[in-house]
Amino acid sequence: MEILGTDHIELYVGDAWQAAGQLCATYGFHVIGQGGPETGLAGQRSVLLGQRDIRILLTSGLSSGHRASRYVAQHGEGVAIVAFGCADAGAAFEEAVARGATAVQEPRRYERDGETVVTAEVSGFGDVTHRLVQRSGDAFLPGALDEVAMAEPDAEDLLHTIDHAAICLPAGELDATVRYYEHVFGFGMIFQEYIEVGEQGMQSKVVQSPSGGVTFTLIQPDISRRAGQIDDFVAWHEGAGVQHIAFSTDDIVRAVRTLGDRGVEFAQTPGSYYDMLDARLGAVDVPVDRLRPLGILVDRDHWGQMYQIFAKSTHIRRTYFNELIDRHGARTFGTSNIPALYAAKERELAAIRETTMSEGTAS
Repeated sequence: MEILGTDHIELYVGDAWQAAGQLCATYGFHVIGQGGPETGLAGQRSVLLGQRDIRILLTSGLSSGHRASRYVAQHGEGVAIVAFGCADAGAAFEEAVARGATAVQEPRRYERDGETVVTAEVSGFGDVTHRLVQRSGDAFLPGALDEVAMAEPDAEDLLHTIDHAAICLPAGELDATVRYYEHVFGFGMIFQEYIEVGEQGMQSKVVQSPSGGVTFTLIQPDISRRAGQIDDFVAWHEGAGVQHIAFSTDDIVRAVRTLGDRGVEFAQTPGSYYDMLDARLGAVDVPVDRLRPLGILVDRDHWGQMYQIFAKSTHIRRTYFNELIDRHGARTFGTSNIPALYAAKERELAAIRETTMSEGTAS
């Protein structure tokens, strides 16, 4: 099975046009397509967003029985489909099912004006599925979406690709999920780490497609330690799901400043992190005095440095959120950023957790 990369992600949301407006206003995405019953997308409204090589499809069900409506009712808004680009979607579908994946949607062909797209869907983790996509031409879903050509990238297009997805799993599911991606899709495990945040603990393993185009960070809580944010996600999301999508940028300082000016709030990092940075990493490419005011973290692996930051969740359940990452040669993940990132997220969620617990006690 040849997986080329992450073709797109699809989020199921309550109002596709409202969600599109927010992502365009804050993250700089562009509306490049839309569809619904009038274009052949029965029972749904979908809006396609683009920015450089990133494609995000936002879908809302038009009735309670549509699978997008059911997903939002159970899990809240979030990533429901992670699509893989394939050389042959039909063959990839048959191979995945033969290796143990559950068939979700048989191969389907979309055609218009000489352009063709073939899609099929198989099971992933939790209620998240994988769409296998084979393209001939530039159209996203020819005949099913009315598209608007995206303008040439300009200086305001700060986000380039989907770097990775982080996935929260219930305790005990990590190893089985790693084996599933290794066996069904041919992924390999490229990194693993035990993360401690205060009295919390979580286990993380990273799997990646042979092409390097799809990377999943899989995380499960250590239930022998105090419950924390991974437990929160699994409870609030009601099962396994995508906790965050990381978008790559080649100038994270400029990206954080620009998105911050547009209203994006980022997780805060204590000043002590930067006081110890030189002793931990030595010289870094981006001066610390540019990182400190913005809360940007820096780490390194064998190949180079990486700079990361979490945005605060804007979803009512405080589950899904975004990350920005700027790789200066790094191919995997360092051993310090992930604990620091999750410590920042823990500070953000602590007050929400206390409020939720208080409300539960009061009721």
